[in-house]
Amino acid sequence: MARGITAKTLLNKKFKTFVFDGIWKEVLGEQERGGIWVIYGNEKNGKTTLALLLSEYLTKFENLNYVSAEEGTGFTFQQNLSRAQIDFKNTKIKFYDYLDIEEIDKMLMKRQNARIIVLDNATAYVDDLKTAVLRRLKRDYPDVLFIIMAHMEKNEPTTAMAKLAKKLCNVYFRIEGLTAFVGGRCPGGILTINEQTAMLFHGSEIKNKKSS
Repeated sequence: MARGITAKTLLNKKFKTFVFDGIWKEVLGEQERGGIWVIYGNEKNGKTTLALLLSEYLTKFENLNYVSAEEGTGFTFQQNLSRAQIDFKNTKIKFYDYLDIEEIDKMLMKRQNARIIVLDNATAYVDDLKTAVLRRLKRDYPDVLFIIMAHMEKNEPTTAMAKLAKKLCNVYFRIEGLTAFVGGRCPGGILTINEQTAMLFHGSEIKNKKSS
C-alpha cells in the first residue's frame, strides 16, 4: 500500500539537478537529472541537429548514449554529426544502432553506464516500446534522463508512446522550420537552428526569443 509523506519531508528532499549556463539556462532553467524530455517535429526541419547539439552539451554533466534506432549510424547520420559540428574528441557520448528494450534494460542496470539515453525515434519502437514499458522505464530508472524523439502530426508527437512521453515530460522541444519551440516545466523560449552555422549554439550569438 502506498504511503504519503509530509510537507516537511518533501521540502527536505534533495534532488540532483542540471545547473545549466548560457542559452540552455535561459530556456531550460534548472532541471532534475532524471525523467523524460521530448523532441518532436517533421523531417528535414532540424530535429536531429538540435538533438545532437543538446546531447553534446549534456555531456558536460553526464555520459550519454544516443540510439539512432531509425536512421542507424551510416553515412547520412555521419553527415548529421558533421553539420552539427560535434567534437570528435568527445568520448562521453556514444552512438548506437537500434537496441531492443531488453538491451536497453541491460545497459541501464550497469552502474557505470550513461545516465542520459536518447531514443531516435519513437516510430522505430512502435512495436516494443508501449506506453506501459515507458512508464516502467521511468519508474525503474528514476535517475536516468530519457530523451524521446518523435515525428509530428498536427503539432503533436506521433505514436501513442510519444504522446504519453510528452504528457509525462519536464521539457519538450517542438521543431518547425529550423526553429525549436521550448516548453514544459521550464522558462521556455524559441531557439533558431542554423544547420550551416551550428557553432552559434556553442557561443552567445544564437538568437533566443521568449515564446508568447
